[in-house]
This record gives sequence, C-alpha cells and structure tokens, in this order.
Amino acid sequence: MFALTQGLRRAVQTRPDGIATSFAGRRRTWRESADRVSRVAGALSALGVRSGDRVAILALNSDRYLELMYAIPWLGAAMVPINTRLAAPEIEYILNDSGAVALFIDTGMAHHLSALDGKTPTLREVMWLDDLPGPEGMLRYEDLTNYEAINDAGARNDDLAGLFYTGGTTGRSKGVVLTHTNLVVNALNGVAGMGFTADTTYLHSGAMFHLADGASTFGVTMSGGRHAFVPRFEPIEVLQTIQMEKVTHAQFVPTMINMLVNHRQFSEFDIRTLSFILYGASPMPEGVLRKAIEMMPQVRMMHGYGMTEASPIVTLLDPRYTVLDGPFAGRLKSCGQAVLACEVKVVDAERKEVPAGTAGELAIRGANIMKGYWNKPAETAAVLADGWYYSGDGAYMDEEGFVFIVDRLKDMIISGGENVYSAEVENAISLMPGVAEVAVIGIPDERWGERVHAIVVAKPGVTLAVEEIMEHCRELIAGYKCPRSVDFRDNPLPLSGAGKVLKRELREPYWRDFTKAVN
Repeated sequence: MFALTQGLRRAVQTRPDGIATSFAGRRRTWRESADRVSRVAGALSALGVRSGDRVAILALNSDRYLELMYAIPWLGAAMVPINTRLAAPEIEYILNDSGAVALFIDTGMAHHLSALDGKTPTLREVMWLDDLPGPEGMLRYEDLTNYEAINDAGARNDDLAGLFYTGGTTGRSKGVVLTHTNLVVNALNGVAGMGFTADTTYLHSGAMFHLADGASTFGVTMSGGRHAFVPRFEPIEVLQTIQMEKVTHAQFVPTMINMLVNHRQFSEFDIRTLSFILYGASPMPEGVLRKAIEMMPQVRMMHGYGMTEASPIVTLLDPRYTVLDGPFAGRLKSCGQAVLACEVKVVDAERKEVPAGTAGELAIRGANIMKGYWNKPAETAAVLADGWYYSGDGAYMDEEGFVFIVDRLKDMIISGGENVYSAEVENAISLMPGVAEVAVIGIPDERWGERVHAIVVAKPGVTLAVEEIMEHCRELIAGYKCPRSVDFRDNPLPLSGAGKVLKRELREPYWRDFTKAVN
C-alpha cells in the first residue's frame, strides 16, 4: 500500500517523542504533530471539505505548511500548493482550474486577497495560516487544531494526492495529477538516494510549494527525521538555522550555494553538521563547486534531475562524481543515473530508442510518473504513450546509463532554478497594443545562469520603453518570469521556412563566447 499518511503514522510509531518540526522557536514531536494533523483534518471535514476535494495552499515555508501536506490527504482530499511568486491572475487561474474549495493563505500572500475577491466561485473557505492577526472573520489555523480529531480516511495508491501546477509552453499552467503512489515511490527514491534516517535534520529553504522540496518532505517524515524551516531563502537566516538546528541535509540550486559560500559572513557560522546537499535545476558552475568544496569540505553534494511530471526525481548523480579531479571528474556534466524505481531511455523523432551516445528525447517510465494533466486530455496524450512519459528534453546516455541533458526541446529558460516558458512571457508582452512581434530567449547571466530577455518589434509609428514593457508584464505574470532586459528591433524577427521564429539565430550573439549547458 502506498499512502502519504503512512509515513506520518510510521514516524509516530517509531519515534513518538522525537522532534518532528523546528520553526520560529517552537518544536513539536511526532506525536504532537500527528495529533494536530488529525484535528486540522477534522476541522476541514466539519467545514464541508470532502474526499477528492482540492485544498490550495498559498504561503511561505513553515511547520504548519508541513502539517497541511498531511492533514489534506488524511481527509482524503488533494493538496494544491501554489507558487508564491505568481501574479494574481495566475493564482486566480489555478484556483479556478483546480476547482479548489478551500485556501490557506498567510501574511506574505495576503495582498492577493482583494484581487481574487469574487473571482473564484468554487472557493468556499479561506483560512489564515500564520500567527499575525488576519482579516476579520477569517478562521485561524490554530483554531482548527481545537476541532475533534478524525481517523485517517485511508486514501492510497491511485487516489489523487495533489495537483502541482507547472508552467506551460502554450502560456497556461497545467495541473500535474499526482497520486499517492507517485509521491510515495518518489519519496522512497529520495530516502535511498539522500540517505535519510531518524538522525536526519532537513532544512526547508527552497519553496515548499515546489516538488523538489516535496521529495524530501515525505522522505524525511517516513524516516522519522526532523524538519527545520526558514520562510524563504535568505543566506544569513539559512546559515543561522543550520548552526542552531544542527542541520544535516539541505537542498539548494547552484545560485543559492554560490550566495552562501561567497557571503562575507559565511565563516562566522559553525555549519559542520551539514553533511549532504542536493542541488539541481541548473548545472553546477566549476567555480562555484571549487569554492563549495573549499568552504564546506565535509559536505557530500549530489546533482538531481527531474520534473513535476515525474514527482519529480528522475536521475541522481552520486556524490563520488561531484568532483573536479580524478577518474570520475568527467561525470560532473552528467545529471546522473536513473533512480531505483525509474527507467529512462533516449528516443528519436519516431520514439524509437537510439544507441548510447546518440542525442534524442529523454523518455521516462516508472511508478513516479503522473497520471496526466488535469482536464487536459490532448496535452496528456501528447506526452504519455505506452507507459512512457516523453519529457521534451534533449539528451544522450552513455554506456553506463549516465544521462547528459544537451538541449531543451521545450522552449524553456532556467533562471536561478526557476523554469520560465518563453511562450508565456511572449503571450503577456503580445497583449501590449504597440507590440507587433516579440521573441523571448534566455541569455547568459553571471548570477542567475540565464536571464529572461525580450526582443520586441514595435508597430509602425509606435515607440516603446523598456520599463513600460516590464511594468506591463508585472501585472500579468510572476516577477521571476518578467524580462530583465529588452532589445528593440526595427526589422521583422527571422523565420524558418515553416514560419517559426529562429530563436537559435536570436540567441547566437549572446551565447557566442559561452558553452550553454542546460541540465
């Protein structure tokens, strides 16, 4: 049986008085946490939330966020974690597309409430997640913990566990349908790969709405380890928390690692307990790795590759290969080998497997693969066939099964670990009345790896300003998706014979002196 709540029940059974969560000066045991989970589930039931209903979370990291990730499935409902960096129209779309009946929100996200008012017809309850006073009349999370506890509803296996929204190449987010089996199998891969035990203290510094963190969330719980939290990534707060909570495991994107090891106060903190870092979303620059090894010699680093559709782990690169010298140094550009309960292959345009060393599209099969996209049968059929998920990522595999990502078949930019789909940004800019043509590409950025760059052709007689375009985008899409730079072009955008914009040609001047790695 695969059930998210089984991991929580195991933690209570094996470590009832072990510390489960540490946040904002408060600590709770696994016994206490499970009791709160069952009471919050009871409160949701009393408020009319039923098995199969969707419950959304729009909040920064906290111990209560973790409790909700178990209280919702305890009731048999499905969680909908929402990216905190989205703009109000994007949040509105997710709430309506998922049909969410309840929403948990905190102070940091409360500014969206007025923009959402009256625009989410399925939403019956909005509840306040943090300690600060909320809007008048809104139920507070701590009030929910006073309700009568209910028994675990027993959701398991192919039952819906959550909808996790990912960016879409057509400009609309897609709700990835993940089951209990998907998430539990992925958690087991995380336990095996990252070595979680009852002695683990894991730091949630990456956003909890993101499944990259979710893999560790469920894995650490079933291991009976401890969860420590910071609301969001801030170098000093992260270093303080590692020192104070004696953190052993953490997950960062390379940009975060760079910010930590180059922080002027880094050496002031004792972080010798930190023994394992999982990194992903972008390659590890050699300079960052050298600095990290120098500053944190006790830390083993592992590269992970995945996507929401795979719950998300697909491959892991064992720490022995995260080196710059010696016989294993050449593996660093790889994103590793398939995890234990996952199978990968590389295929050609006809979806036939190609020989080792030949580039093609990466296909993935396993119990971690999604059931499909929520209410999007055509998009689902386009990527799921014969038990395989066709990722849209270009790759090759060597004779030992190491996967090397070489290109993005999906037109996607990875900036600071965040995925930005060009089409979504292009759609936003194209809504400006004075825009005739627009292309959005990723260009090199020392801090973020890539940054979002727009190339705009104005309509005849129209003059556009950079700030005008940026302000327009900020009203429609998340800030991290907005272009950080804009070029204006008098001539039409270059087109292929099929009428497609030749983005390779547009990228070439910016990447001429760079080796573009995309894993």
